[in-house]
Amino acid sequence: MKAQRLGAWIAVVLGASYFVIPLIGTIEFSLRMRRGEYSFDAYESVFSDIQFRETFGYSMLMALLTIVFGMLLVVPTAYWVRLRLPQMRPVVEFITLLPLVIPAIVIVFGYLRMYNSSSYLPLTGSTTGTNILLVFSYITLSLPYMYRAVDTAMRAIDVRTLTEAAESLGARWTTILFKCIFPNVMSGVLSGAFITLAIVMGEFTFAALLNRPAFGPYLQLVGANKAYEPSALAVIAFSITWLSMGLLNLVSRFGKAAPAKA
Repeated sequence: MKAQRLGAWIAVVLGASYFVIPLIGTIEFSLRMRRGEYSFDAYESVFSDIQFRETFGYSMLMALLTIVFGMLLVVPTAYWVRLRLPQMRPVVEFITLLPLVIPAIVIVFGYLRMYNSSSYLPLTGSTTGTNILLVFSYITLSLPYMYRAVDTAMRAIDVRTLTEAAESLGARWTTILFKCIFPNVMSGVLSGAFITLAIVMGEFTFAALLNRPAFGPYLQLVGANKAYEPSALAVIAFSITWLSMGLLNLVSRFGKAAPAKA
């Protein structure tokens, strides 16, 4: 028994070391920009760079749009499949898994062929159209995580009973969806939103090939031309990811404790 516990602790320590030691080394290197002493010069250089602020703000906006439109797509779909079309659930789950199977480079090249300036829907022919296409790309990329988070939250409530109770009171389907279903699956929506935020902030392929000023291509550009700033950016990106994971864990706990709203 003691040997098993010791083996488990050794595995935990080795696993933690695999992640923690490189992170500590990255943080330490990001503080060595000033010769002979530790400083936050690399972080000051990053935050004072106008390109950092522009790309970070752009990616945050794209993440917000992706979360909003992804939520409006996924929640009604999951609700309708669970309530009216349970036989279609395997098909919908298979479709939502496709972005994990098909490489992002294949998806974006397909978009470029379908929506180039000579097609019937020339989204890449304008800045606004390309931004819309990038949001659609991010929705596709986050679809497996958003759908499963919402579907898991929807399993915890009695969708049919809530719907029948609302219909008996004369509620329309929009009222049922936004006043009965959405509040009860909000923990799943927020879980998917935090995962989506982490994905969008670090995504490179879509933004680079669509030539959009996002945070991922900026990370690559700085990493190819500077020494200490890339480490600072890596720490910032890592902090965003861990913040999203922490908020996800917090929301999951509240979601388990919150009762369903009728």
